[in-house]
Amino acid sequence: MIDNIFGNLIEPADRLARSKENLNGVKHLYRRSPLDPLPGQPVVLLLTTGGNHPYDSARCNFTVDGSDPASPSAEVMELNLLEAEWDELPWDYSLRWSVTIPPQQPGTLLRYHLSARQADSHEWIFADNQAVSIENASDFALWIDNDPIPDWSRHAIVYQVFLDRFYPGDGRPWRNMNSLSDFSGGTLRGVIEKLEYIHSLGVNTIWLSPFFKSTSHHGYNASDYYTVEPRLGTNADLKELLDKAHACGIRMLLDFVANHWSKDHLTFQEATRDPSSPYHDWYTWKHWPDDYERYFTVRELPKLNLKPGPARDYLLEVARYWLREGFDGYRLDFAYGPSHDFWVDFRRACREVKPDCWIFGEVVHTAEIQRSYTGIMDGTLDFLLTRALRETFALERMPLEEFEAFLSGHETYFPPDFSRPSFLDNHDMSRFLYMAGNNKEKLKLAALVLFTLAGPPIIYNGTECGVSQERPMQQGNRYVFEEARLPMKWGDEADGDLLAYFRRLGKLRQQFPLLVSATRKLVLLDSTRRLYAYLRETADRQVLVAINLSALPNSVALPEGLPENCREYLNGLKIETGLGTRIIELPPFGGAFVC
Repeated sequence: MIDNIFGNLIEPADRLARSKENLNGVKHLYRRSPLDPLPGQPVVLLLTTGGNHPYDSARCNFTVDGSDPASPSAEVMELNLLEAEWDELPWDYSLRWSVTIPPQQPGTLLRYHLSARQADSHEWIFADNQAVSIENASDFALWIDNDPIPDWSRHAIVYQVFLDRFYPGDGRPWRNMNSLSDFSGGTLRGVIEKLEYIHSLGVNTIWLSPFFKSTSHHGYNASDYYTVEPRLGTNADLKELLDKAHACGIRMLLDFVANHWSKDHLTFQEATRDPSSPYHDWYTWKHWPDDYERYFTVRELPKLNLKPGPARDYLLEVARYWLREGFDGYRLDFAYGPSHDFWVDFRRACREVKPDCWIFGEVVHTAEIQRSYTGIMDGTLDFLLTRALRETFALERMPLEEFEAFLSGHETYFPPDFSRPSFLDNHDMSRFLYMAGNNKEKLKLAALVLFTLAGPPIIYNGTECGVSQERPMQQGNRYVFEEARLPMKWGDEADGDLLAYFRRLGKLRQQFPLLVSATRKLVLLDSTRRLYAYLRETADRQVLVAINLSALPNSVALPEGLPENCREYLNGLKIETGLGTRIIELPPFGGAFVC
């Protein structure tokens, strides 16, 4: 079964081509040390050059007042050549360069360009887009301040509400759909009426899908960023949802798209009618008015020109507005589209209004690219862990030893102050339950791991009550994302056993806050019996998570250090003592939480 989370980055040939490309030309790729510099710390910026041209010099143009590094007033520093490196992929050398930016004061906005001179042509080539003029160079920025991720986000348990498919409201039936892309009838009123249900899962944060005016069921093609789509409700409904969610201790995240919006947006309509329109430069035209940069090849989704200017300013004010209205942060759609430079301004603008807002991005990319957002936003959605969980527990294609090897590296690679919200599935990938052959015990095991690792867990609405799908997402040469967006199950249609299990997980996450930051220690890895166990431990407390990924029952000996009166909290399994050893029996595809 195909599980195409990372697109062509999963294919070895495509990864090889990408690796070669990253060694060719002038590349920065956001490499720096430290990743999130504090006031008073120097910043080392790294550059590589390689390929078919020799490079004899490199330099950095930068400003520390937020102004354009292409301006004549920008400072210029020469980079030092560190070393040559040999790489077998291109069968060639690349050169590594560095420059150290002096320590800066709190609140400094560092903007910079990096470039290298071709020795054969004396032409300056700018990283990373290989521009030949500084006006077109890739923009890089860092906000140098002591601004850690909000503490509440570390303890978040998130529920993703896909509005159109969640709940129409009491007394309102689902709409009849002729196709999966039709409107299903979910509303903001429906979310208000299900707040108690959401809260019963232990959830303290809701990620709300886009609710702006839109012609689609998903809302990611908005035409007005200030008005609620009428079929979903009104702005008054939204305000009521925010107030009532906060009243019951639930914070609200808005799903925000900055990269693009609908061709129906008034600014785009005017820009296509009049080349002298003030909105003309909000977009990048290849040939006005019909050929413009867009989200991939989707003609209906023009891409915004987010270089410093009016389009950027507009989006930053929209972000401030919804925080003032009561949202507590943003899940940033297709965050890899806009530049890091834009997101630095976005984060600064949001912190001005709400200093403890939580901002994380959808970056479906390599670990190195995801980590590069350290200090740019609070973190990124953990797609890497999602894939490992699905490969290990749903598809059983990743052996337990490979999963542990991945996990130990994954936890070490990312800084502790980098937010990694974690999930099993979402609206853009096949349901976990479907990938697991509708084996809900496998779903339970994966959820147990999800809820006992450090990253804030996310539940996609329906995962907790048995929503699956009828057909694969890949159908021929196209992906039908709507297959993973079937309407929510309510009442007798919901899987009560699964729902009760997720409620217990939410309660345990709340009851044992050490799960947020405690050290993880492997205590059992038996690939033959398909047993796996780890401790989450602090100096004075331990929690054991035990997994049986076998279709047969298995037993696990409890490690020393767990208290004599420890018990199994998740399923009520018995702990047996004999010959000085405590043992817990795990059913087929069963897990345990012992403390």
